[in-house]
Amino acid sequence: MRVERTQVVITGAGPSGAVAAGLLRKAGHDVLILERETFPRFSIGESLLPHSMTYLEEAGMLQDVVEAGFQYKNGASFCRKGEITEFDFRDKFSKGWGSTYQVQRAKFDQVLANAAERMGAQIRWRHEVTAVDVSGEPTVTVKSPEGEQYQVKAKFILDASGYGRLLPRLLKLERPSNFPMREAIFTHVEDRIGQDPTFDRNKIRVTVHPERDDVWFWLIPFSDGRCSLGVVAAAEFLDGVPGTHQEKLQALVTQDPTLARLLANAVWDTPVRNMRGYASNVSSTSGPGFALLGNAGEFLDPVFSSGVTIAFTSASLAARALNRQFNGETVDWERDYSAPLRKGVDAFRVFVEAWYAGSFQKIIFYPKPMKDVRGMICSILAGYAWDEKNPYVAEPKRRLRVLEELCAQA
Repeated sequence: MRVERTQVVITGAGPSGAVAAGLLRKAGHDVLILERETFPRFSIGESLLPHSMTYLEEAGMLQDVVEAGFQYKNGASFCRKGEITEFDFRDKFSKGWGSTYQVQRAKFDQVLANAAERMGAQIRWRHEVTAVDVSGEPTVTVKSPEGEQYQVKAKFILDASGYGRLLPRLLKLERPSNFPMREAIFTHVEDRIGQDPTFDRNKIRVTVHPERDDVWFWLIPFSDGRCSLGVVAAAEFLDGVPGTHQEKLQALVTQDPTLARLLANAVWDTPVRNMRGYASNVSSTSGPGFALLGNAGEFLDPVFSSGVTIAFTSASLAARALNRQFNGETVDWERDYSAPLRKGVDAFRVFVEAWYAGSFQKIIFYPKPMKDVRGMICSILAGYAWDEKNPYVAEPKRRLRVLEELCAQA
């Protein structure tokens, strides 16, 4: 069997893989990306958070994204029973970017992959990794589109395979998530919303179902008059809604008067897809000769659009650690990669759990919020879940509990 060598193998050319490749190429390291699919391809995770811009800038890919013409985004609006509250990310507590984009992922992922290639990373499309060995020199076995088997030996493997979760499967790292079984049903539509004064295309709209706090919709406007539309709920709830995926989604949309009015003239011209049981966990996000990036390691929930931000953060942390390691420094991957990544993920987790419990919704819709506290909450929603100067990052559970009690007493 033919054997090749490189410094870093990255499995997957999605956002975390492309950004990691860009960062490593800036440091002068050889990178080979093995992607089993071809781009462009459909994906969700379309509403970026401002913190993501930090990593695009760091990776040298910001201009590529800016010039792609995506929909500008400066915040999030939440709607419940016709009541709307908005967060402007420019009013956040944390320093850094206060705006970003809402992106069609097929185009966005292609832009980032092209940028990685421009920076010198090699991408092999439709090359599938079939086996991994990290017992010695990290080695992947690969099948080409023509069916040829070959091996690549590297100094390190970064798994950016996303929901494919390549290394967790092959290295038996998968662990059950403690989140309940939820399902997302989603599509793209030509929205035809027009000039509605209650709707800001510069913000994602999150709508709570009028009867169930644990059921919610996303509406993500794009720059071409289209939007991404989806509903998230417990799997058993969606099982009880009759019809096809499209019929389920359309029926649920009509149950919220505000959302139904916005989409009254929408053209449903794209197949409706679903994902069930998407939450995931692993025993470890790093080990001898490898690290897991983004969704390959852990995925929480789409409610606060944290997925791409977590993916970019993992790529940045891993690239920094690898650069130090290649320069002869000793790197403790648990201390220098897994633990710092986990801090932000765990902060997001607290807010996701509070959302589905209903307590965070009471905070979001509280009519007389304190400006400084609202700015701290806004920072979390903008993706700055690693800013430990923010009390709601440093002590998320306690702070949210106290804030919920204050809102209940007022």
